[in-house]
Amino acid sequence: MIFFNDLSQKDRKRIFFMEPSEITKATPKEYLSFALGATLYIPAIKEGITGIILDNKYKRLTSIVLCLEDSIPEDKVQEAEENIVKTLTEVNKALESKKYKEEELPLIFIRVRNIEQFDKFLEKKQIFGSITGFCFPKFNSDNGQEYMDILSKFNEEREFKLYAMPIIETKGVAYKETRIEELIRVKQIIDQSKDMVLNVRIGGTDLLGLYSIRRQMENSIYDIGVIRDCISDIINIFGRAEEEYIISGPVWEYFDGNPGNRILKPQLREKTFFEHLGQGGLKKREYYLQRCIDGLIKEVVLDKANGLIGKTIIHPTHISIVNALYVVTKEEYEDASAILEQEIRGASKSRYNNKMNEENPHNNWAKKVLKRAYVYGVFNEELNCVDLF
Repeated sequence: MIFFNDLSQKDRKRIFFMEPSEITKATPKEYLSFALGATLYIPAIKEGITGIILDNKYKRLTSIVLCLEDSIPEDKVQEAEENIVKTLTEVNKALESKKYKEEELPLIFIRVRNIEQFDKFLEKKQIFGSITGFCFPKFNSDNGQEYMDILSKFNEEREFKLYAMPIIETKGVAYKETRIEELIRVKQIIDQSKDMVLNVRIGGTDLLGLYSIRRQMENSIYDIGVIRDCISDIINIFGRAEEEYIISGPVWEYFDGNPGNRILKPQLREKTFFEHLGQGGLKKREYYLQRCIDGLIKEVVLDKANGLIGKTIIHPTHISIVNALYVVTKEEYEDASAILEQEIRGASKSRYNNKMNEENPHNNWAKKVLKRAYVYGVFNEELNCVDLF
C-alpha cells in the first residue's frame, strides 16, 4: 500500500515535497513498524470484508485487524473463524490471479481470542499468505511467552515471517502496585523475540474498564489521570531510544455526536481550515465537529507528543485524519536532516529561526522523523495535515 494513494499525481506533487513510499509486508521492519497508521478493527463476523480489503471501499485504508476477541459474542466465534477463512481464501485467490497486487491492499492482521484459539487456528496454514501478522490481546507475563513460542515455531516453516503485535491491557499493568514489575517481565519476553514484534499496542478501552470509566467525547485519554499514568509507564519501559519499540495510540471510540450537548468549546480553529481550504474548509470543519473528530485530532496530537506512532480506530471516518497527522512537515524534515547530516555541531539555530537544533539530544528524534517521512511523506512548504483531511 501507499498512503494517500487516492490522490491524483497532480495533487501528490502539490501536497508532497517527498511522496510516501510503497509498503508491503516484506518491507523491512524498521519502516513497516511505522506504517500501520490508522489501524481499523473490524469484527471478523462482519459481512463483506473481502470487498473492504480488495475494492478500496474505505478510502485511504492502510491496515486492518480482523477481530476474533471482544467484538465477537461467544456463540458466534466459530462463525467468525469461518468468515476469516473464507475472506483470506478469496484474497489469496485474487492475488494469485494477478487481478490485484499486494501493494494495492492494506496490511492485514488477525486479533485472536486466546492462546488455544491461536494455536488451533494456525493449523489452517494455507490461508495466511496475504496477512502480515497477529494481535495478541491481554498480553501479559503469564501468557506472553507461549504466544511468542507458538508464532516462532510456525514461522520456521515460512518464507515470510508473520509478526506479533502484543496488546497491553491487563490488571497487572493497570494497577500501580504491580505495574513496573509486570511491564519489565513483559518486555523481557518481547525482547527475546524482538525481530517478530512489529509494535506494541495499548488497549485503552480495557484499561478504562478496570476503573469503571468511559471517557466522554470531550475528553482525551490523557485527561483520565489513572490511564495517563499507565501510558506514561508503558512508554517509559518500551519507548527508550536505545532499545525502542514502536508503540501505537489507544482507540478513539466516538464517530458521531450532538454538538448541542457540548459544554466545552470546539477545538478546531476556523482560521486554519479557511486559510488552507477556503469556504469548503469551513464546511469540513463543521462536519468534523458534528462527528466529534476534533476530539480525535486532539488525541492524535497528544499521541505524537508522547512518541506514539499510529492509532487503533473503529470507524472509517477516522482513517484520513490519523494518517494525515503523521505526515512530516517540511520544517520537521529539514531540521531532522540537518541534525543527521551533521550540518550542525553542538547546537545551531534552525533554518526556520524559531528553535535550537542540538546534534546529540535531537539525534534519536531526527532518525524517527526520517523513518516517518519515508512512510507517510513530507508536506510541501506552508502545507499541513488540513490539506489532507
